[in-house]
Amino acid sequence: MKVTHIFFDLDHTLWDFNKNAEETLSELYSELNLGDHLPSFLEFYSKYIEVNESLWDLYRNKGITKASLRTVRFTETFKYFNIDNPFLAEDLGNEYVLRGPYKSHLFPACHEVLSELKSKYNLHIITNGFEEVQAVKMATSNLTQYFNQIITSEKAGVTKPHSKIFEYALAASGAKASESIMIGDNFEVDCLGAENVGIAAVYFNPDKLIQNKKVSYEIAHLKELIDLF
Repeated sequence: MKVTHIFFDLDHTLWDFNKNAEETLSELYSELNLGDHLPSFLEFYSKYIEVNESLWDLYRNKGITKASLRTVRFTETFKYFNIDNPFLAEDLGNEYVLRGPYKSHLFPACHEVLSELKSKYNLHIITNGFEEVQAVKMATSNLTQYFNQIITSEKAGVTKPHSKIFEYALAASGAKASESIMIGDNFEVDCLGAENVGIAAVYFNPDKLIQNKKVSYEIAHLKELIDLF
């Protein structure tokens, strides 16, 4: 196939969400004396990741608002440890949103791969992340330079995997679905969502998870993209 446009997810695909979240929350765990309330950072962080992922699923299905998600993920995490402290959850949520986007851990070879691809293709972002937060992440990590269009779910009015966000991205970038590729870590949201509108997908799967379905391509390392098309 002839590829002219490549669309990337941001979190968990280029920007290492888990590594950045762990670093941010480790700092706040100490600064807010969360050890006075919680058994250990590791237990707290593991539960937070689980709760956050479930709430993002809810957000994608319009079951929770952006404002609520920011605090509820910590309220629900605290509940698991029998802690009822909404003020602490709110403080943690606010500080996390302010500080987290300024972390800049990326997946290995990210800049090298994007620089190479930029010389051959038009690159774009499609993300469900909050617009103002994603802009900070990209600027801090020096990613903005590579991308022509940064499509957020807030701009498009719908979240991935809804077909309209991919159609919006195609229109905004002037791309044809038949000449486009979508790269993301979420099999259903990024990959199946893209393929449902005729965009070939690359499943970024560094943990080598097993899926019941197949998409056009699968990689475990970003470097594999250079010779893939």
